[in-house]
Amino acid sequence: MTQDDRRITADSTVITAVSPNPLIQAASPACLVMIVGTEIGKRIALEQPSLVLGRSSSADVHLDLDNVSRSHATIERTKQGWILKDLDSTNGTFVNELGVRERMLRDGDQIRIGRATLKFLTSGNVEAQYHEEIYRLMTLDGLTQLHNRRFFEEALDRELARSKRYGHPFALVVFDIDFFKRINDAHGHLAGDAVLRRMGALVRGKVRTNDTAARVGGEEFAVILPEADRMGGIALAEKLRKMVASEPIEHEGVTISVTISLGVAEFVPGIESGEELYRLADEKLYDAKRSGRNQVRS
Repeated sequence: MTQDDRRITADSTVITAVSPNPLIQAASPACLVMIVGTEIGKRIALEQPSLVLGRSSSADVHLDLDNVSRSHATIERTKQGWILKDLDSTNGTFVNELGVRERMLRDGDQIRIGRATLKFLTSGNVEAQYHEEIYRLMTLDGLTQLHNRRFFEEALDRELARSKRYGHPFALVVFDIDFFKRINDAHGHLAGDAVLRRMGALVRGKVRTNDTAARVGGEEFAVILPEADRMGGIALAEKLRKMVASEPIEHEGVTISVTISLGVAEFVPGIESGEELYRLADEKLYDAKRSGRNQVRS
């Protein structure tokens, strides 16, 4: 076994062989793009044979974040391609959410170091890939892979205008994670990030193709449901609430129970803006919180 992936848990290390990808050659142009962190969209060209990533100001890729070790990991160019190596960091190095000691990188891999995530790009046209990634970053939240607030607000206004013109119904579900600050305080911000990532995955698995799901704040989310009335919005909200409550999140050997509170509003004649509809759903969300949390209000 020449390259290892190691899934790191509290009590064991499972090793899975990863074969080098013959399509990725060391001579290929390559870069990293920061998709989560303090400099989203930053491009780091891999022009040196070896680069150190870490919190130290002398690191080749400087990541000034608390959960990053001073010398956290390296990326090295070999005849087979680019290899990522963890340097016995405190919080570990992850590729596509798998803890690794050493990993041959493949085009599109996402490298997570502390609270920063970098996307590895290599192809015959890195420049085009980079611009595609920047466009994606303009519309998606890097942590949850849901749409971001900017995209959501534009989609909400479009859906409202369509419904006003054609008289079609649509519903809006707004929710947030109960006691999220307590999760960060008790387990750390990396655990909080893990909860947000998991929330994004759960939501993506439940919404329809034509729904728009977004992260609209720190721990607040929203889903636009075209062609759905208030009861349709309530049905989705209840599915999300039950699913989240029944699936605790595992992070570094710790089980974290999570619940959400949800508010539902339906577009009706007289509502003049997306902002107004959002405010109505948000008021229902806070009704759910005042009533004890882990429930739906409409």
